[in-house]
Amino acid sequence: MGAKASNLRRSMSKGAKSGNDEALMRMQLDEDILQEAAAIDAAKRGVQGSTAAAPPSAPPGGPHVEHVPLNWKRGQGGHKPNDATRRMLHEAGGRDGVAKFTNLFYQIAFQDPHIDQFIRDHDDPHGDRFADWITEKFGVGTPWSTERSTRKTCPFHAHGHKFESAHDRSSAHFTAWHSPKRSEENFGEHFKLDDCRVWMRLHFWALRETGVWAQSPSFAEYYLKFIGHFVSIYERTATLFVRESARWSENPANCEKYLANGRRMDNVLGLSLREACKALPDHERDSVGDWPYC
Repeated sequence: MGAKASNLRRSMSKGAKSGNDEALMRMQLDEDILQEAAAIDAAKRGVQGSTAAAPPSAPPGGPHVEHVPLNWKRGQGGHKPNDATRRMLHEAGGRDGVAKFTNLFYQIAFQDPHIDQFIRDHDDPHGDRFADWITEKFGVGTPWSTERSTRKTCPFHAHGHKFESAHDRSSAHFTAWHSPKRSEENFGEHFKLDDCRVWMRLHFWALRETGVWAQSPSFAEYYLKFIGHFVSIYERTATLFVRESARWSENPANCEKYLANGRRMDNVLGLSLREACKALPDHERDSVGDWPYC
């Protein structure tokens, strides 16, 4: 895949090539992706990952918002789980609860003409893999690394180029850039701001629609910060729009308008960063409080 992808990138314009190479390098050097690569190597060697004991009990009184700082610091080897992340995952229903919204998300994404262009194969267990990744990142077992250690890849062709199907998070996004569903004009381009905004709106809609958000507001608050960090690996400016993307599905009228418009977000697609920022309150546009690292 590497040699053919290099040939493909050489065929692009200089500006696009530079941007895509930078995005690819950002993924390859990301601390979490490096840590995940080490985890799959351990799984292949049969080294058992940490399996946490039962999470600490949540305080009595039903769901409430527990404000937990995002447990990510530069140089610590990526996001680290702790008792709080395990407790929030348990409150959200554990791996099965997470799978409810990740699977619903993909059902919604398959029907969105913009997002679906990045998804080559609907038959892959996208939602379950996403749930496994979240579960492992929140500190409950190593389901994602274990599955990846035995996952088989297969070749596919797109616009005259040959690739291998995804085997980890970095390659999953690289193959999404090169999905055969993409137009010749956009083929191979990394995710842009509007791609990420549509993705996040649909993702948080699924989180809300399945009731997981209401079941554990603490998980939801932390998860927004979690996505705020991870989306920056693919498009740095997208972090500014995480909270706006989450608010979008608060109003059912927004979802109804989206469906009535053929599942197209015309108020997002094609907007420049300057135009998009007009929809943000000042404190979000200016990243007041070092969000999401708080």
